[in-house]
Amino acid sequence: MVLWEGYISDESMGTFAPLVVYWLYAGFYQLLPPLDKYRLHSRTEENEKNLVPLRSVIKGVLLQQFVQAVVAELLFLVTSKASAPGPTVQPSLPIQVVQFIIAMLVMDTWQYFVHRYMHQNKFLYRHIHSQHHRLVVPYAIGALYNHPLEGLLLDTFGGAISFLISGMTARTAVFFFCFAVIKTVDDHCGLWLPGNIFHLLFQNNTAYHDIHHQLQGTKFNYSQPFFSIWDRLLGTYVPYTLVKRPEGGFEARLKKD
Repeated sequence: MVLWEGYISDESMGTFAPLVVYWLYAGFYQLLPPLDKYRLHSRTEENEKNLVPLRSVIKGVLLQQFVQAVVAELLFLVTSKASAPGPTVQPSLPIQVVQFIIAMLVMDTWQYFVHRYMHQNKFLYRHIHSQHHRLVVPYAIGALYNHPLEGLLLDTFGGAISFLISGMTARTAVFFFCFAVIKTVDDHCGLWLPGNIFHLLFQNNTAYHDIHHQLQGTKFNYSQPFFSIWDRLLGTYVPYTLVKRPEGGFEARLKKD
């Protein structure tokens, strides 16, 4: 039994829990002290290089989340009506784990190819994807700062396809979407904190994605949010190293041949 059972439907939780988790987790990072010795970029770099103010970033994220909530509600409405009447039988834990992994791989595949195409197509990059790259120095709240069309294609449709192909129930989807949101926020947090479990378990992490946001790395490291499989298979992975800066913090640098 889950905590919300009897109070709110799994479908509603699947829609709104990821939104709440986003602001809680991103807000946690936003409220941290400067932590200069763990930053991948100095605060001066963040202020000088980023091309959009925080207020506009927040508005952009809220717009994307509104669209995301509408699509999620429609998706759950359609899939719940198509299923058998009566309470949904939850699969065993091993099956849910397999569904979780399938959903991760599907989301990675969808996002890699859509993301890469948005970089390779000059029209799409100039008018759509470049909005996300206005944050040259990423930070947590800006993880979902995208053009509305990109948010719909990349994140919202990616989540919907992952849900449908994996065959997970709405209850499993609650945990999957919340996990995906946390991972995405962490990848954009701009901090290399000791003991961060995502840095230990995933090669695709904060430094990996930071490379992609830099001018010399925009044609590499397209994979998100979980694995680096497609980058490595298709030759868009670029090796890098973390170097301590004399003034404090770290710098993710491309390795020279």
